[in-house]
Amino acid sequence: MTPTEILKKYWGYSAFRPGQAEIVEAVLAGRDTLALLPTGGGKSICFQVPALALEGVTLVVSPLIALMKDQVRQLRERGIIADAIYSGMRKDDIDRILDNAVYGNTKLLYLSPERLLTELARVRIEKMNVALIAVDEAHCISQWGYDFRPPYLRIAEIRALQPEAPVIAVTATATPEVVQDIQDHLQFGKDRFVYQQSFGRSNLAYVVRRPESKEKQLLQVLEGVPGTSIVYVRSRGLTKEIALSLQRRGISAASYHAGLEPEEKDRRQEAWIKGQLRVIVATNAFGMGIDKPDVRSVIHYGPPDSPEAYFQEAGRGGRDGQLAYAIMLYHPHDGERLRQQFLQSFPEIAEIRRTYRALGSYLQLAVGGGKDVAYDFDITAFVQRFGFEVRTALASLKALERAGHLLLTDAIYQPARLQFIATKEQLYDYQLKNRGLDKLIKSILRTSQGAFLQPVDLQEGALANFLNLPLEDLQRNFRKMASEGIIGYYPTKEAPQLVFLEDRVDPDRLYLDVKQYHFLRDRAQHRIETMIAYVENGAGCRSLNLLRYFGEDPTLDCGICDVCRAKLAAGEEVLTPKKVYADLRARLEQEGDMLLEDLCKNYGAVRAQATKTIVQHLINEGLFILDGRYVRQP
Repeated sequence: MTPTEILKKYWGYSAFRPGQAEIVEAVLAGRDTLALLPTGGGKSICFQVPALALEGVTLVVSPLIALMKDQVRQLRERGIIADAIYSGMRKDDIDRILDNAVYGNTKLLYLSPERLLTELARVRIEKMNVALIAVDEAHCISQWGYDFRPPYLRIAEIRALQPEAPVIAVTATATPEVVQDIQDHLQFGKDRFVYQQSFGRSNLAYVVRRPESKEKQLLQVLEGVPGTSIVYVRSRGLTKEIALSLQRRGISAASYHAGLEPEEKDRRQEAWIKGQLRVIVATNAFGMGIDKPDVRSVIHYGPPDSPEAYFQEAGRGGRDGQLAYAIMLYHPHDGERLRQQFLQSFPEIAEIRRTYRALGSYLQLAVGGGKDVAYDFDITAFVQRFGFEVRTALASLKALERAGHLLLTDAIYQPARLQFIATKEQLYDYQLKNRGLDKLIKSILRTSQGAFLQPVDLQEGALANFLNLPLEDLQRNFRKMASEGIIGYYPTKEAPQLVFLEDRVDPDRLYLDVKQYHFLRDRAQHRIETMIAYVENGAGCRSLNLLRYFGEDPTLDCGICDVCRAKLAAGEEVLTPKKVYADLRARLEQEGDMLLEDLCKNYGAVRAQATKTIVQHLINEGLFILDGRYVRQP
């Protein structure tokens, strides 16, 4: 099948979005490719379609467990064989998934970067027929980026195991320094292809409001901008508080954060996507991988800590091309809060060492052991036991993560699993002797294919309801059967995982690159100050300021942000046919006939549509001539 046929068959789209076809074509031609597409630009399609067009398995490296699991689920729903390996998984599951990628029909195998580099994975990857290596969230490879992950620096090592496989790297946010870093660290070949779509969104109006009451302003925005909305806040407690406040005023709303049960998160997300909920009030745990086109407003209850994070979150509005609003509610205390959080996010080196020492005691981990082992980790119990302040302890763990010593994941939900380890004859005899468990055993055999061959997932709640048993009694029965050698039982688990990426060392000999630590600290401070300047400076176009941060150089204001609207109200000069005519005439005189699409980008991609409208007006007036696709002077 052709790429377009694959797109139609599995995704139902008859044509690619702008840029996607060129990117897919470059990948299929075997070129190392970097795709920079804005949020909602369809980055995953750029490696998923080639994965289906090529013979073999595509390795997808991603740092976000929730996003990996979501993409695998969506691919499977489309009939595509996909799987994922990440920290915290059981070894037998990892073995099975790797074997399927070597000997089976797996088309896409998602791996977290630290799992990609384990000896177990490397040995199997060398045996695989790898068609393509895809690096998602590729900005994580750069120390200049806002989410630097040290394991990303070693991804290129996989190229030595599969030298014929091209690499595609995709990201939605990258400054010029990050763009270069991605290509360098992934060892792009000379025949590389870099596609960078403008980050400009001509239909997204950026607005900053400084209300006395954020709650009242939020209600005014929701009353004035009909349609679906996301409200981003920075704490779980605030998601619940605001959602309840909106509900009391008759607005259908729900909170969303990482602490919710997986089923409840899915239920609320689905209700919002289907329009049964108008507003979702969320932490930044919400939004990755969600493609809802008709979000009319994205409201921030305060600034995030970087332009990259803000740009990604705000960019979830207006993906259908219709007007949408990215609204920031700001109080001067918010800027001070960001600065204070920054100071707490980079503790002294001695404090980082003290945290590392305490981890060894807490996990009962001796020096020289622990590499690649995932431990359930309760931060509350840890800080209480050793007398740490929670924020400082988390900052120290983050510093150890940035230094490449360990990884701390969000809570990972793993459903209960069960496998029959008794023979069928032994199981039958057990049923005869334990009549009270007969219905339970038969229910599992009917609903769980292959339970004698490998562990299978259990929906314990649904099974307990079917058997009319309290969940605690069902789990007690499973533990009994496991103790009697009938089943292997792996209870439901949902906890953050802490993984040592190297064997534990003596804390006094722990290597910390102080120069790099200070560099990362300075970059974080720069991003925070840029974010504060964005909201506090009302003199320049919001869109223009954001685009310049990402290395673009648009020459005209967007015309729809709050700053531009204020200029229009004050009668200041904006883009007019007269100005466009003078500018474009001078350019045509200098360069000769030009393609219409190139001429329309004269003021930056964010104003291309507005420029095209004016150019068409000038053509209709006879001031320019359109000859095929070329524009020339009369």
